[in-house]
Amino acid sequence: MAVLAGSGPVQAPPGVDPDAYRRALLEDVYELAESLEQVRAVMAAPAPLRAEAEELTWPGAPVLTARTPLEVLEALAATGHATEAAVLAPDAPDLPGLMVGKLFRALALAPAAVCPAPEGLVALAVRLPLPSWLAAALGGLTLDTPDALARLRAAADFPGQVQRVPGWHRLRSPSDVRLLDPGLEGWENTRLLLSAPARG
Repeated sequence: MAVLAGSGPVQAPPGVDPDAYRRALLEDVYELAESLEQVRAVMAAPAPLRAEAEELTWPGAPVLTARTPLEVLEALAATGHATEAAVLAPDAPDLPGLMVGKLFRALALAPAAVCPAPEGLVALAVRLPLPSWLAAALGGLTLDTPDALARLRAAADFPGQVQRVPGWHRLRSPSDVRLLDPGLEGWENTRLLLSAPARG
């Protein structure tokens, strides 16, 4: 499972440092992936963000250089070790692990499954190696493509090849922090950062 850094712009709430906010979101999503059983978490990032991604992972942890979900999935497939893989957006720090579990369970029914968001996808899971139709469809998509689910389904050979699990939210605009539920476990880095101005 890979967390893809640098996927789309993120606007911090007023009074919060934008770079610190983006890093906190990313670190929380990565820690979610790390916490899941039977999953190997990796960080993926475009070249300009690779050094930052390496700083947020344990020493020696794998970091892939990639800009798109397709590049991530092709890199994971090339290792020869994975038969299933998922790509997570870097701005969904409170995504429940249960949602990720639903994605992988959906792969028993289809070669691809998505967790949608209003502005694209929160996560994409696939069986590896990618079927040709899916690889072709992913060639023009990012996690920020608004109609990604519709485009993937349109490219499929028949209905049902792209499963949809319940959607979730991404934190893209300053007002999106209202979507965070303090009662949910996780998202500790984001929680700490957002609480810092109040303490000051």
